[in-house]
Amino acid sequence: MSKISDKIRKDFKENDDIRDAGLVTPSGIVRYDDIVYGNDRFWQRLDVYRPYNTKDNLPVIISVHGGAWMYGDKERYQYYCMELAKEGFAVINFTYRLAPEYKFPAPLEDTVLVFDWMVENTIKYGFDLKNVFALGDSAGAHILAKYLLLLTNDSFKDIMQKGYALNIKHNIETLPKAKLNSNFDACIKAVAFNCGVYRLNEKELDGYIPEYMPEGGSDDELKIMDIPSYVTEYFPPTYLMTGSADFLKKQPIYMADVFSDKNVPFVYRMYGDEINKLTHIFHCDIKSKDGIQCNKDECKFFRSFI
Repeated sequence: MSKISDKIRKDFKENDDIRDAGLVTPSGIVRYDDIVYGNDRFWQRLDVYRPYNTKDNLPVIISVHGGAWMYGDKERYQYYCMELAKEGFAVINFTYRLAPEYKFPAPLEDTVLVFDWMVENTIKYGFDLKNVFALGDSAGAHILAKYLLLLTNDSFKDIMQKGYALNIKHNIETLPKAKLNSNFDACIKAVAFNCGVYRLNEKELDGYIPEYMPEGGSDDELKIMDIPSYVTEYFPPTYLMTGSADFLKKQPIYMADVFSDKNVPFVYRMYGDEINKLTHIFHCDIKSKDGIQCNKDECKFFRSFI
C-alpha cells in the first residue's frame, strides 16, 4: 500500500459506512455470494443477484465498481446492485484486483474474466446472453470502457494483446456490431457510465495515476489509457451520467463529443442543479430520491433495447 491509497481507503470507507448504514438484503432478492471467477480466491470473487421467484433467463447487468482504482469491492456495491436486480435483471457484482498492489491491466484482466465467466455459467444462473448490459462508475467506467474498446476496436485489441498478452475467450459482440444470426456467445446491447473518468491527463487525477500505471503515467501510458481516442462507430449505445457537483463532471463531455462524431447512440444527463448539488457517485446512495431516480432511468434505458 501507499500513503495515498491508505488515505483513499480510509476516507472512502468512512463515507460508504455512513451511506449504507442500516441497509439489508431486500426480501424480493435471491443472492449467490462469493463465487470465485479466477485463480485468486481473495480478489477474484463475485455475487449474482436475481429477483425472487423468477425461473426464466433474465437480461444481465454487469457492474464494474469505482474507487480510484485503489478502493472498493463487491460488498460496497451490493445494495446498489440489488436495487438494479429489483428492476428485473440478473446482476453480476464483482471484486477486482486493486492498485497499488496490482497495476494496470489487472482490473481489465479481471473484467475480461467476469464476462467470460458469465458466458460459461449462463445455465446455472439464468442469464439471457442476447440481452447483456453493463455499467461502471468513476474508475469503474474507465475499466469498463477499456473492455468495450477490446470488443469494438481491432487496432486497440492488437495493442493490448501484444503489449499485455490480454485475450478474450468468448465471442462477445456489441449491438451496433452484431449481425442478425451472427455466431456470438453474448451480445452487449447497451452500457451506462456513471460519474466516469475517460481522459487521465487531468489535474484532478494527478495523485491517482502513478499508483495505477506500471510506469507511473508515462506519455505512452496516458495515450493508451485515453478512451475517446479509440472509440469507433461499433461502441454500444451509452447512457452518460454525472452530477451537478461532481468533481469529474466535465469528463462525460469528452465522450459525448466523440460519440457524436462517430454516430454512437447516447444519452447525456446531468442530475441536480445549483441548488440540489449532487456529488460524485451520488447514484450509489439508494436512500436518496436522486439516486433512486437515476438508477431507474438507466434500467429504463437498458429495457428499451430488449
